[in-house]
Amino acid sequence: MTVRQAIAADAGAICAILNPMIRNSTITFTTRERDPDEVAADIRARGPAFLVAESAGVVRGFASFGPFRAGPGYVRTAEHSIHLASGARGQGMGRALIAALQQAAIAQGIHVLVAAISGGNAAAIAFHDAVGFERVGHMPQVGFKAGELLDLVLMQKILCPRPDGAPDTAAQPG
Repeated sequence: MTVRQAIAADAGAICAILNPMIRNSTITFTTRERDPDEVAADIRARGPAFLVAESAGVVRGFASFGPFRAGPGYVRTAEHSIHLASGARGQGMGRALIAALQQAAIAQGIHVLVAAISGGNAAAIAFHDAVGFERVGHMPQVGFKAGELLDLVLMQKILCPRPDGAPDTAAQPG
């Protein structure tokens, strides 16, 4: 298995992983499938913030991050997405992708990575728990797909000390 920066030529394989999830599940709340040209543009725009995992030359998973919210106050926080092909789960690809994605985020000055996970996606919640993310929020019924109201679980991981070098006072009492 290899984890590397995605290239535009990976877009079709990424769509083959993502679009069935969009079409057939509530793992993602979106209902609009992605086309390869759109994904290729996203790969070019995100650069080192868009990674793929491949095995025997076949893309089996991908991960990326982008802005969490608009505005300068959120510049050090990013929201990530990670998806594996159904046959790729349980082989360490998810862990390899998230480790590489965290390093890419740190290199870009990201302090916190956020995961916004469908409340019904127990596997994704367990995965993020296992790789050090903390549950920081539960938003009941904020999503709607396939006739269902869906909960959103927010998880985050602080990647590095404060980027400005000041002591982290958020966790201290007082």
